[in-house]
Amino acid sequence: MKKASITIYALVFGMVFLILLGGVIGFILFNLTLIEKRIAWYKAFDIAEAGIEYYKWCINNNVNCELEKEYTDINGNAIGKFKIEVQTNLNCQEVVSHQIISAGWTYKFPEIKRKISVLYGRESVAKYAFISNSNVWVGPDHTILGPYYSNGGIRFDGTNLSNVSSAQENWECTNSFGCGPNGVGYGEGLCPPECQIINKKCICPGVFSTTQNSKRDLFLYPIPQFDFTGITADLNQIKNAAQNLGGIYLKPAKQINSEGKGWHLKFSIDSVTGETKVEAKIITKLSPTCGFSYENDGFPSCGNSQNGYYQWNYFTITSETTYQTFTISNSCAVIFVEDNLWPEGTIKGKITVASANLIDTNKPTDIILNYNLDYAGTGNDGLTLISQRNILIGPNSPNDMVLKGIFIAQNGRFSRNHYQNNIKESLTITGSIISSGRVGTQWINLGGHIISGYINRETYVDTNLLYNPPTYTPYLTSQFKKIRWQEINY
Repeated sequence: MKKASITIYALVFGMVFLILLGGVIGFILFNLTLIEKRIAWYKAFDIAEAGIEYYKWCINNNVNCELEKEYTDINGNAIGKFKIEVQTNLNCQEVVSHQIISAGWTYKFPEIKRKISVLYGRESVAKYAFISNSNVWVGPDHTILGPYYSNGGIRFDGTNLSNVSSAQENWECTNSFGCGPNGVGYGEGLCPPECQIINKKCICPGVFSTTQNSKRDLFLYPIPQFDFTGITADLNQIKNAAQNLGGIYLKPAKQINSEGKGWHLKFSIDSVTGETKVEAKIITKLSPTCGFSYENDGFPSCGNSQNGYYQWNYFTITSETTYQTFTISNSCAVIFVEDNLWPEGTIKGKITVASANLIDTNKPTDIILNYNLDYAGTGNDGLTLISQRNILIGPNSPNDMVLKGIFIAQNGRFSRNHYQNNIKESLTITGSIISSGRVGTQWINLGGHIISGYINRETYVDTNLLYNPPTYTPYLTSQFKKIRWQEINY
């Protein structure tokens, strides 16, 4: 009887032990599975990221790659897959940006997926407030918020909050930049103390200042030369898009009207559709103003000068006729004008406008800014204005002028000529100035007093256009880089 009781107790305790052991083993196995799933969750993320990096290589090398691919570990073992979705932002069949979505999972736990979305774009010229291919003098009134670069020397007397960079180690600061070899000092014809007189020339550092306005610790020189040719737009490509891909092409005004002098484009927003429309007018008469510049633009002479050119500037519109009103296409927001151009108005969305004479390249075109150019304020607005030669602010420009956009003077300059007794109050630019020639919108006399142009000037770089500019805006690099990253809930 005693033996039977012991046996029963042994069986009972044995069963309890087995039950407890099974529970412990089950608990351990359950937690091991949880750990494995947790590891798979992390691995799925790594696989998804590998998909992003893989497709980044594909777009930067212009290769058509598989959208679903096996992933192997460092030992060469296939452990999972990633699947790619690509959403390409196109305008006029040109790539603006790529949205890449990559989903990753392991073979062991295919139900555990991670998804990543990355926006890839290229840096455009909108990274800079100014890019110049010539020597330049920034006046003490000018505040510039954004990087400033010149292949030439820079006299920077304004206020800067970003780098001011020159490709020159030193340069000759001449009379037109307020310098000269007639002794050391500040004033016309004198060599500033920041510079030195060498062989009867005032030789200055690549970037220097004669005021306390600027942050000199942000002056950089010499730095590598900027390939200015590499950041100019392909005008033939833009013309083709305007003619064949849904853009707007305006032929030489004289081919439509025998008295045509150029085109006046007035941008506005349709009150019904909310789309940008443009009224195209043929200019039939222009009145001249005698202007002075250091460059010969080939205009008729109106005076003599040893240092520059007095020329009749036929910039003021006195007669015009309406040609047509267009609605800007969302799929190819491009206008190509085969003539001189006078633009104005309010822009909604992103638009590229180019002016060039590709029929006779010996007669390059100019863009004249007599009016404000503003945005609708949607946060997604942008204008790129490209001139074959100059972009010039006219004598009858607004007293308080507002210009928003990327302004590219490919073979000329962005400036305002000297007009006698023509002083304006303020010029505010939001965007970028890309100018082959010397930039200048203010003129002073020997005593340093303003005698023409704008008294107060401010330029702000528009970061909204850095990676997402209007189509055909020049890029600083062909390589796409990560702009925005986020994980998406699967």
